[in-house]
Amino acid sequence: MSISLTSSSAILTFLLIVLLSSAIADTVPKKIGNGYRLISIQKSSNGGLVGLLQLKQKSNIYGADIPQLKLSVKHESSSRLRVHITDAEKQRWEVPYNLLPREKPPSLGRGRNLEASEYAGKELIFAYTSDPFTFSVKRRSNGQILFDSYSDLVFKDQYLEISTKLPKNGSLYGLGENTQPHGIKLYPNDPYTLYTTDVSAINLNVDLYGSHPVYMEVRNDGGEASAHAVLLLNSNGMDVFYRGDSLTYKVIGGVFDLYFFSGPTPLAVVDQYTAFVGRPAPMPYWAFGFHQCRWGYHNLSVVEDVVDSYKRAKIPLDVIWNDDDHMDGHKDFTLNPQNYPRPKLLAFLEKIHAQGMKYIVIIDPGIGVNTTYGVYQRGLASDVFIKYHGQPFLAQVWPGAVNFPDFLNPKTVQWWGDEVRRFHELVPVDGLWIDMNEASNFCNGLCTIPHDRICPNGTGPGWECCLDCKNITATRWDDPPYKINASGIQAPIGYKTIATSAYHYNGVLEYDAHSLYGFSQSIATHKALQGLQGKRPFILSRSTYVGSGKYAAHWTGDNKGTWEDLKYSISTMLNFGIFGVPMVGSDICGFYPAPTEELCNRWIELGAFYPFSRDHANFYSPRQELYQWESVAESARNALGMRYKLLPYLYTLSYEAHTTGAPIARPLFFTFPNEAKLYDLSTQFLLGSNVMVSPVLEPNKTTVEAVFPPGSWYDMFDLAKVIVSKDLSPLVLDAPLHTINVHLYENAIIPMQQGGLISKEARTTPFTLVVAFPLGAKKGKCEGRLFLDNDELPEMKVAAGTSTYVELYAKVSNGNVKVWSKVREGEFAVEKGLIVGKVVVLGLRGSAASSAVEVEVEGRPVAEVSTLEHRKAVEVEAVGERKHVMVEIGGLELPVGKKFTMTWKMRIKD
Repeated sequence: MSISLTSSSAILTFLLIVLLSSAIADTVPKKIGNGYRLISIQKSSNGGLVGLLQLKQKSNIYGADIPQLKLSVKHESSSRLRVHITDAEKQRWEVPYNLLPREKPPSLGRGRNLEASEYAGKELIFAYTSDPFTFSVKRRSNGQILFDSYSDLVFKDQYLEISTKLPKNGSLYGLGENTQPHGIKLYPNDPYTLYTTDVSAINLNVDLYGSHPVYMEVRNDGGEASAHAVLLLNSNGMDVFYRGDSLTYKVIGGVFDLYFFSGPTPLAVVDQYTAFVGRPAPMPYWAFGFHQCRWGYHNLSVVEDVVDSYKRAKIPLDVIWNDDDHMDGHKDFTLNPQNYPRPKLLAFLEKIHAQGMKYIVIIDPGIGVNTTYGVYQRGLASDVFIKYHGQPFLAQVWPGAVNFPDFLNPKTVQWWGDEVRRFHELVPVDGLWIDMNEASNFCNGLCTIPHDRICPNGTGPGWECCLDCKNITATRWDDPPYKINASGIQAPIGYKTIATSAYHYNGVLEYDAHSLYGFSQSIATHKALQGLQGKRPFILSRSTYVGSGKYAAHWTGDNKGTWEDLKYSISTMLNFGIFGVPMVGSDICGFYPAPTEELCNRWIELGAFYPFSRDHANFYSPRQELYQWESVAESARNALGMRYKLLPYLYTLSYEAHTTGAPIARPLFFTFPNEAKLYDLSTQFLLGSNVMVSPVLEPNKTTVEAVFPPGSWYDMFDLAKVIVSKDLSPLVLDAPLHTINVHLYENAIIPMQQGGLISKEARTTPFTLVVAFPLGAKKGKCEGRLFLDNDELPEMKVAAGTSTYVELYAKVSNGNVKVWSKVREGEFAVEKGLIVGKVVVLGLRGSAASSAVEVEVEGRPVAEVSTLEHRKAVEVEAVGERKHVMVEIGGLELPVGKKFTMTWKMRIKD
């Protein structure tokens, strides 16, 4: 058929109009649901509220709406409010209550309807409107609205949506795990997808190994800050759209289980959050030493040489790791009889254990399908694997064909514990590294083992799928109506993982439980290790979820040996502190490819101050142990030398993390919340409240630009050097190749020791107490803490005979100086023979020439007293000719386990 030019033009015009209309329509958000009305609300049996919501009008986008919803609201504590919304007729999937213990919502009641539109607690108020149903959460103290569900609620079987208004000047943090190129502060219009995925951390703005659907918001009103947090406790995949003035959750299943934490400080927020999801796990002391790992230690002699080389280079090392090189054919809980023969490995472990060193190995969840493999046969007999159509779901990871244990099954937890016990009897490892537990799968879909070829055949990359597989797209679980932005490309949610229509114990779908896999494995592994000898477990997990910090540490996965990744590591570390996982770090020098020598210098300078400090590299990368370059070895000796002196401080911070949730590594605004300019600072961080790390993050730099909040900051490598800052103007500091700037803030007392090449030796050396007054203050107070314990015990608490807790105080008033301690349960420290050998007091008014100081301890004079004048590292504030000194009192033998008082008078000539 021929078409005339005129009719062709008309058709083209028509098509253009259609295309333009389509484009305009695509820019207008779809109205997916029409909301609900509240038809009843009553007091509930648990002291809260319970209500019934009814759908206003049907919509079929992404499926049919659920017609009636049950609303439950309760102030669970003075600072925590819960809002729970689910199907009123049928039970829906929720994060299992045995995995994350919490109250169960009440049933619908039959009482009298309430007329009030507000439900007030001590700190928070829940307010609502009935038609359409919306709700808000606000502070009782000032009426500030923290959450405002202004738009229509959407609740379908596989699509849930809720939004909140936000102030344009708010600062949000969290919603991980992802690598955020802009820093710790959430960036409007960046994608935030939460779904545990084996996607390398080198990929920016995509869902990575963990799912943490919680955000903290900091607001600043006229220089007064307040913080709160919101948790959506839901394990299904979700997109979170942050637009700057609003935030919208789009979730593909489960329920709305919202928790609001009132703060109002950032530390209070994390305290309240971890009180709910679980306090961070107690860590053994040695875990704060330096760790060395590599994928590619082909035999035991290489590992032995690495340990010896660290010792020869005089670089501290506490823990040596094996990736899967020790395994027989990549199979869990096995030893390679040729490369890691058991008698030689046991002799090696006996040697390093005698020195105080530790040994950790990797365990992947995939259990090799092998008729001669006892672990697999016992698992098959106990029926512990995730199923598909009645058979164990088949996948491929490093051993080849594997089945995945179902850690939601109590029998699996028991079987796993038995396999850990058997392996520990084979090899007395000191911890376990659980990797690939998103769960990672090299194949897609429904697979079978090929009969016409060997799979894998050992010739190509081990991550290429060699099973016979076909896609599974026929079910609504494998192909849900709403596509989350998985892997940044809207990948199918079963892509390179377990098929989402596979099922767990009691018929639980992988679709619902997917993001809990690593979390459930952490719980099972923690129980297994703790059951071995009653010792404190150490577990490193790649995949995490809400509450994982109660059981495991985390490293940030496969990073690159680039300057960008060096910088990103700070943001990721700080985010995990907010998530309640304070024991965190990145692969120092990068996992792959080879770092430059300069980069590795700068990375160990920074990595020495990660809470979890480990060098780890890829099979295909050149060797990058810290002694491989003499320049890196020098930087390592400097930076790790300071870390090992600070071990008592770090360990005390870990005790505070375990008891209050306080992150070990923190953004600066945690200590200085009213300083809005610090809210997006991601190139510096604090250890605790008072030690600031300012690393070099760019190549070819011998200086670093750093921000110093107002006050006195003392150089940790040279305590006589001080910076007195008046404002937040950046300062340029010298930072030659082997130098990292670490500063101590005023009003603090930090405990230090003399360091060493291994924490077992370092922790027995005499203590130095460093007291940091504001420079030249006529009046001032300082405080500090010290926690010591038998770190083999499962519990980390102050208890008679097993721990000692020391409170440290100092004050100066018109030249009168007093330093003293208060001790709880001192017997442990006394029995260990721990002493304070030196006290260094910074920032006192006076001069070295005129400050003849006569110090008394418990009324007895001290002979070894010296003074040294402070010098300004950067001239910020003119102070005339006034002099300031640090006073060093040495030759002490004060038992840490006994209280002491030290006094003297400064002779000051103004």
